[in-house]
Amino acid sequence: MPRPAVNVAVRAARAAGQIILRYMNRLDSLEVIEKQRHDYVSEVDKLAEAEIIRELRRAYPRDAILGEESGQIGKSRNVWVIDPLDGTHNYLRGFPHFCVSIALLEGGEPVVGVVYDPLRDELYTTSKGDGAYLNDRRIRVGKREGLGGALLVTGFPYRQRRHLDAQLGMTRVLLAEAEDIRRTGSAALDLAYVAAGRVDGYFEIGLYTWDMAAGCLLVREAGGRYCDFTGRDGIPETGNLVAGNVHVANAMVKAIAPEVTPVLAR
Repeated sequence: MPRPAVNVAVRAARAAGQIILRYMNRLDSLEVIEKQRHDYVSEVDKLAEAEIIRELRRAYPRDAILGEESGQIGKSRNVWVIDPLDGTHNYLRGFPHFCVSIALLEGGEPVVGVVYDPLRDELYTTSKGDGAYLNDRRIRVGKREGLGGALLVTGFPYRQRRHLDAQLGMTRVLLAEAEDIRRTGSAALDLAYVAAGRVDGYFEIGLYTWDMAAGCLLVREAGGRYCDFTGRDGIPETGNLVAGNVHVANAMVKAIAPEVTPVLAR
């Protein structure tokens, strides 16, 4: 199933990307709703997700779907997880860093992942056991052997500001060893950049499955590791994620350990 499913996901991601680009010159007129404090959804998110769902339903009508905007649709061991516009805040401000993210989970494990950056026409694809690719070119995580000289990327928990002190503490201890830290505003694209070796490591608090499923599979298939803040492998139920090559991920977990509160360690 995975390889044909990649083609379906690519079709869906490109169709959503066309919608996203079509509305870029009309940002001022978009309908935008604040779902909760600092968490917005636009009509573009909804239109892009509807287009993705149409493509997936056409090919796999019995599979379940978990969309950021639509929620859970159907029940199945196979679940398509969709973030139609990861980086909505960036998009609404005209900040050119956002993407479409689609993953297929089998029994809760990602087996297909597609991350599409429509502005740069960069398509990241992966399926379990087949490696990770950027526009059909094989990609690998970086070769750095620790935090020394590493370029890291993160996101601040705008949904969970109660953890801001912990996040700033992690940032401080990592900056003591790493070269620098970026905050770009799209978890899925950040993880794709880790897979491609553009950045060395990633950490963030409070992600949802649709934020990270495709990106996590890209990292693993590119030779990297993802885990929670205590080093437990797999997509964390807490949403608290560390990713990088094995050396960098391990070093990040070790470095942030004193800053991880009991709540974040669950």
